[in-house]
Amino acid sequence: MNLRERKAAKKREDILRSASLVIAREGFQNATMEEIAAELLMTKGSLYYYFNSKQELLYHCHDWILSEAMEKMKEIVESSISAPEKLKQAIKMHLGVAIQEKDVFNLILKPAQIFPAEHIDAILIKRDQYAGYFDKIIQQGIESAEFSAKNVKMVRMIILGATNWVQVWYSPGGEFSEEEVQNIYADYLTEILIRKLKD
Repeated sequence: MNLRERKAAKKREDILRSASLVIAREGFQNATMEEIAAELLMTKGSLYYYFNSKQELLYHCHDWILSEAMEKMKEIVESSISAPEKLKQAIKMHLGVAIQEKDVFNLILKPAQIFPAEHIDAILIKRDQYAGYFDKIIQQGIESAEFSAKNVKMVRMIILGATNWVQVWYSPGGEFSEEEVQNIYADYLTEILIRKLKD
């Protein structure tokens, strides 16, 4: 990649970061290309040079955030720590993204309602790959006899269902901090949904 290409890639990443901030602040429906451009001190016309529409920008923003989450998940899965510790780290990471990138990351649940048809397959594939990292951790725990669960998919769906619900009730000014929520969920879900199955 030459210098010009690196600069263009850096600019696109800056746009995606700013878009994520604006969408988190205003919500997808209320966020506008003008606001995203203003966040970057750009004109709307300059923004359209990189992305043709708000939907296309949102797709790439969503894809970028999910790709970063997948990189973190990959590191967790490939680490040398125990399966229960991997699961705790994965739950904490997922909650962090779900809380910090709520409006963008939440679109993973119902992509067909927002994204153009040409992007749906790519989103669904990446969504399944992301969920697959949880499957790998659970399977590793079963193989190492740290977990006794038999239905990997069901356990993963219980975990993701519980963690995704945090977007409904969590408030930065609420009773629990983000870190406290991460620790509570990680400890309880690992213990109750996995280890208690041994009883």
